[in-house]
Amino acid sequence: MGFAGAMVMAMAIDAVLGWPERLFRLIGHPVTWLGRLIDRVDSACNRDFDPPAFRCAAGAAATLMLIALPTILAWIVQAQLTTTWSRIFIAGVLAWPLVALRSLHDHVAAVAHPLGAGDIETARAAVSRIVGRDSSSLDEPGIARASIESLAENTSDGVIAPLFWGMIFGLPGIVGYKVINTLDSMIGHRTRRHEAFGWAAARIDDVANYIPARLTGVLFALLSTDRRVAMWCMICDGPRHRSINAGWPEAAMAGALGVRLSGPRSYNGKPTEEPWLNAGARDPRAGDIDNALKLYRRAMLLFAVLLLILALM
Repeated sequence: MGFAGAMVMAMAIDAVLGWPERLFRLIGHPVTWLGRLIDRVDSACNRDFDPPAFRCAAGAAATLMLIALPTILAWIVQAQLTTTWSRIFIAGVLAWPLVALRSLHDHVAAVAHPLGAGDIETARAAVSRIVGRDSSSLDEPGIARASIESLAENTSDGVIAPLFWGMIFGLPGIVGYKVINTLDSMIGHRTRRHEAFGWAAARIDDVANYIPARLTGVLFALLSTDRRVAMWCMICDGPRHRSINAGWPEAAMAGALGVRLSGPRSYNGKPTEEPWLNAGARDPRAGDIDNALKLYRRAMLLFAVLLLILALM
């Protein structure tokens, strides 16, 4: 289980270092490199005058190509790591940039601190960096709700899922997943431009996140003060979410904190009616973000321990 050991190494490096700002200014980040490539392919292949069926086929072909090329390169690199120790250390260092363990925590904490101090404007600016909904008119419960939902969903997408696939397939697993997830975030939305072209990317992302999303929800539920309520909320309310996957960690988090999440919100000035998760509970406040971060840290520690056990077996 050298792959599991490599994922523990990646978690440890990211927990200590994150992705240093100086390094980002110097070379950027692998996800930003990938984002620029996806943007170029989108501009070249996703033409407005093409019929929807052609755009759907072109999007599927582009998606498969973009997933295959980095994954094959990662497999070639991994094939050169012939010893257990090289697979653990070298693969762990290479996987490190693809784990958003610390950055997720820091971005959510950046909302919690000003909100707890009563600085609504700074908290709105901070939450606008991690959610897509309109944030200019959010009050304290709305800001807290948005940040907690982002923490729950991105724990799955940004941490558990890449580590899960890395644990199974090593570098090709974590690289392939990161490409899939980045494709979904850039072209997988149901907009006029991307509804056809990004269809394949969105469906592949749904499949890739199916198990990790539910695993994340279980971790939150197991580590909550009331496991029964959190688990029940996840099972009952998770499938009601508009996303096939995001509802599971969000509902588990809602039950664990004893608050209600999701519900109505606005995107680009257009209101949407989303179902409530844990509807009978109270609205979250600033302190609940801190509690969510504590639960997140416990979940990450437990997952690291589980990976370490697998590595030692």
